[in-house]
Amino acid sequence: MSQKLEVIHPDQLPPVWTSLRAEALRAAKAEPALGSLVNAVVLSHESLGQALSYQLARKLGDMEIRAMTAREVFEDAYAADPGLVAAAEADLMAIFERDPACKGYLQAFLYFKGFLAIQTYRIAHWLWRQNRETLAFYMQSRSSELFQVDIHPAAKLGRGLFFDHGTGIVIGETAVVGDDVSMLHGVTLGGTGAERGDRHPKIGKGVLLGAGAKVLGNIEIGDYAKIASGSVVLKPVPAGCTAAGVPARLVNCRPCSDPARSMDHTLAEVVYDYVI
Repeated sequence: MSQKLEVIHPDQLPPVWTSLRAEALRAAKAEPALGSLVNAVVLSHESLGQALSYQLARKLGDMEIRAMTAREVFEDAYAADPGLVAAAEADLMAIFERDPACKGYLQAFLYFKGFLAIQTYRIAHWLWRQNRETLAFYMQSRSSELFQVDIHPAAKLGRGLFFDHGTGIVIGETAVVGDDVSMLHGVTLGGTGAERGDRHPKIGKGVLLGAGAKVLGNIEIGDYAKIASGSVVLKPVPAGCTAAGVPARLVNCRPCSDPARSMDHTLAEVVYDYVI
């Protein structure tokens, strides 16, 4: 007889690593067939950084770069920049807080490709800043192949990110994504042509980007704005506003209470209706 998992708010949980290990112990006991996996990925390690290094290497290793070699790269990155692990913690908390289908940290850590793609990007970005561009591009390529998420290693992404489903997300070279942003599958943060230089969007804090949204060009999406699913945004969107349509129009500029956290994709009654 299956047992229903109790859903707990992240604020009621102990630290992420403590919770992750506790969930792993329960999972190994409840499903012995996955005991060896859970032990190898989580329980045999002493920290979140060690476990994450193993998990990413297990996923990304291939014939060109073996898993052990990849793991050494990840461990070096986490040792050199502990902020990478702190960012992963914030990302896990964001997933648990915002995804009603997520029952705990272990589920996201093992299976959510959006989370794994973000952590791969973080390593690639670290490599990029170390002038190791070739290996950074390799990580980008592997992430695109495995997770269907394509993030240029030079892009700048904040913490507490949630890529729901993840499939088809594309983020260009000069894009900037603030803290606590949520985006769904099929989102593109791209350019508008073959121009070079600073050509990609700047996404503010707490922005919600709906499924299939396209934000194109060096434009700013203000803090806590909402971009409706399927929209094509070619001009800036002020903070707290909702944009929808092709081309996108401002449909509401009433202050929105943290759309990325609420994950509220509905459109309120139209207050504004003009092309931006």
